[in-house]
Amino acid sequence: MSSPNGLVCFTNCLLPQEDGKLVEKDLWIDEQRGVILDAQRTFYERKERPGKIVDLCGNILSPGLIDIQINGAYGFDFSVYEDDQAYQNGLKNVAEKIVETGVTALVPTLITQERSSYPKLLRHLHPQRGEKSAHLLGWHIEGPFLQMAKRGAHNPTLVISAAGGLKAFEEIYGSENMGFTEDWLMSDSSETGRVGVRIITAAPEVEGVLDAVYELTKRGIIYSIGHSNAPTDVASSAMAHGARLITHLFNAMPQLHHRDPSIIGLLGASPHLSSYFSPVSSPTASTPKSTFRRSLSLKSKSILPGIFNGSGKESKKSLKATSEAFDDSDSPPLSPRSLLYQAATMARTPVATLDRPFYELIVDGIHSHPNSVRLAYNAHPEGCILITDAMKILDPNLKDGVHEWRDGKRFVKEGIKLYLEGTTTLAGSVVTLDTCVRNFVKFTGCSLGEAIKCATFNPARCLGIEHRKGTLRPGADADFTVFDKNGDVLSTWIKGKAVWNCS
Repeated sequence: MSSPNGLVCFTNCLLPQEDGKLVEKDLWIDEQRGVILDAQRTFYERKERPGKIVDLCGNILSPGLIDIQINGAYGFDFSVYEDDQAYQNGLKNVAEKIVETGVTALVPTLITQERSSYPKLLRHLHPQRGEKSAHLLGWHIEGPFLQMAKRGAHNPTLVISAAGGLKAFEEIYGSENMGFTEDWLMSDSSETGRVGVRIITAAPEVEGVLDAVYELTKRGIIYSIGHSNAPTDVASSAMAHGARLITHLFNAMPQLHHRDPSIIGLLGASPHLSSYFSPVSSPTASTPKSTFRRSLSLKSKSILPGIFNGSGKESKKSLKATSEAFDDSDSPPLSPRSLLYQAATMARTPVATLDRPFYELIVDGIHSHPNSVRLAYNAHPEGCILITDAMKILDPNLKDGVHEWRDGKRFVKEGIKLYLEGTTTLAGSVVTLDTCVRNFVKFTGCSLGEAIKCATFNPARCLGIEHRKGTLRPGADADFTVFDKNGDVLSTWIKGKAVWNCS
C-alpha cells in the first residue's frame, strides 16, 4: 500500500552510518520521487507527517549493496554477445533477479574480447534500470592490456600491449565510448545512447598503459591496477598518475615481498616516500606530463624488460589455464629492489603526497585466505570494497553439478567453488555479495555496520557517487537492503518500494 501523501517513515530500525556505526533512528523518504528526505526540514516545510509507517522490528535498514565487479549471473554472461535482443533480455534478467542478494546497483564487467566484439557489447552497457530492478552503472572492463603472466582465464591470443597510449584504448573500445558526462548517473531507463565507461583494469607495466592513465582519469574514468606484475616503483607511478583502484587484491598480482611489496604494498604507502623523495619521479610544472610518462615508460622497459611486455615470451608453464582472478600457482614474489627503484630513490625526487587506493576483495574464503583479508582491512579500512567477481553461474537457487560456461568449456559447481571441468583449476566465483558481507565480519572481526560500509559507501566513494548511492544522506536514492542482525537479507527496496522479500 502506497502512502497517501508520498511520505514514508521507516521506524524501529538501525541505520548504518558512513563511519560504520549502526544508529537507532527513523528514516523518511519521498515514495513518489524515490529519494531520502531530511525529516526535520520536510516536516517544517510541508507541515506533514508521513502517511505510511514501516516498522522494521529492530532490523538494519542499509543502503543497497553495490557490486563494482561482476562478470555475469543467472545464466547470463556479460562478455557473450548473440544478438541485441538476447543481450538486453539478459541484462534485464540479471538486474531484476540480483536484488534477492541485496544488490541494488552493479557495474557489469567484461573480460578480454575479440576487437570486433567491443562495439556490440559496449553500446548496451550504458547506465540504466527499471522500476523494480538494480541500477546498472555502466561498464568495467578488464583487458586486453594485461600482463600475460597474470592474465588468469583471459584468452592469451587476445592479450596485447597498448603501444600508442590512449589511442590504443580508443581503437579497442571505440573513441565514442571513452567520454564522460556528469549526468551519467541518471536513473531513467530511457537514457539509451549515454556513454557507460566507469572502470578500466590494465597492467601499468604493459607498454603504453602508463602513458594513457593521466588522460583516462581526466575523462572521469577510474583506472584500476590489475592482472599485473608491476613492481613497487611502477605501481606507485600509476598511483601518481591517477590510478584509483586495485582489481581483486592478492589475485593476479605478485605476492607480497618485504623489500618490494609491489601492488599490495600500496595499501601501506609510506609517508616517507611522499615527503622528500619518491621511487619514481612525478610530473612537475616544468615537466610536461607527456614527457614524464614517455621517459618513465622507456626507462621501465629498458631496465626491467622481463615484466613489461604484455605479449612477451613466456615459458609454456605460465600459459596453463587458470581463473580470471587467480595467479598462476607457480608465481613467485618479485625480485627485491629493481634497479629503477634504486636509481630513483637515490635521486630523491620531490613529489606530492600519494593517497592510498581503493581495493577490491573477493571474500569467499577461496580467492583470499581470511588472514589476508583481515591484514588488508587493518592496513587500509577506508579503501576496502567487497566484490563478487561472480560468473554467469551465480544463482543462489542453482544446484551443484556441471554447467555450461563459454568457448565450449563447462563448469563444475561445488557450493561456492567453480572448477573447469576435468581439472582442479578454480574458475571464478559464485559467491553473492551479501555472503561476502557476512564472511567479512567473520574473517576480520569487524562489526556488521563496518562490513556493510565496504559494500555500500566505499564503492560509492570510489565511483564518486556517494551523494546518490551507498549512503542514507538526504537526496540519495531510496534503494535499500534490510538485514537482520546476522546479516541475512530480509528485503530489498528500489526507489522506496519493496521489490523482494525473503518470505
